[in-house]
Amino acid sequence: MNCTICLSSLRPVLNWTNLVKRQKTFLLCEDCISKLEIIEGERCNLCCRPFALVDARFKKGDVCLDCYKWESNPSWKGMLDGNTSIFRYNDFLKEKIAQFKYRGDHQVAGAFAEYFPKSLVKGRVVTPMPLSAERLYERGFNQAEAILEYAQIKYKPLLTRTHGEKQSKKERQDRLENTAAFSAAINTGCNAQHVLLVDDIYTTGATVRQAAKVLKAAGAITVYSFTIAR
Repeated sequence: MNCTICLSSLRPVLNWTNLVKRQKTFLLCEDCISKLEIIEGERCNLCCRPFALVDARFKKGDVCLDCYKWESNPSWKGMLDGNTSIFRYNDFLKEKIAQFKYRGDHQVAGAFAEYFPKSLVKGRVVTPMPLSAERLYERGFNQAEAILEYAQIKYKPLLTRTHGEKQSKKERQDRLENTAAFSAAINTGCNAQHVLLVDDIYTTGATVRQAAKVLKAAGAITVYSFTIAR
C-alpha cells in the first residue's frame, strides 16, 4: 500500500477493527496527514475562515471582513447561505491541489473525498462547480466532479460556465460587478430546492457567490457551498 498523495510505502496495521471494517481505498501517510491543517475553533459564520489567524480588524462580529463587505452590498446580500471547508489552504495543500488539478493526478481526489462530510448532502441537491470548455480540455476532468464521484455522492450539473477567467486575478470591484460567469444549465433542476455547491478551493468568495446568484435566480431556496480548502 502507498500514500495516495506522496506515494510513500505504508505498512498495514492488522487488528480486528481493520479486519471487520472495509479497508479504505485511498490512504495517507502520517507525514501528509500532519501537514493538512483541519479548520477548527472559531471561524466566520458564513465562509468558514478560521479566526485564529485573523487580526481583530478583519472581523465583524461573527463574520470576517470579506463576508461583511459582500453582505453589505445589496446585489450580493444573502446570495450564499454558508460555506463549509475542511482544511486551511496552506503551502502543502496548495501544492497537492495543483498536483491534482494541473498535473492530472486524479486519484488525489480520492484522498480528499474521504473527508467529505456526508451530513451536508441531506435534503440538498448537490451540484459541482462547472469548468469552462477550455479549462476542461486543459485538465481532462472537473476536479469537483472527481471529488463527488470518489465520495460516491450523486449530483446534478445545474450550471454551465460562460468563461474561464480566474476570479482571484480580478480586482475586488471587478469581481463584484461580474455577474455573467455562469448560466443555469437546467432551469428546473434547482427550483424550490436547497442546493449544495461543491468546489475544491474557497478563495475570494466571488466564484461561489456568482454561482449561487444564478442558482437562486433559477429558483433555489438556499445555496450552501463545500470546498476542500479555505
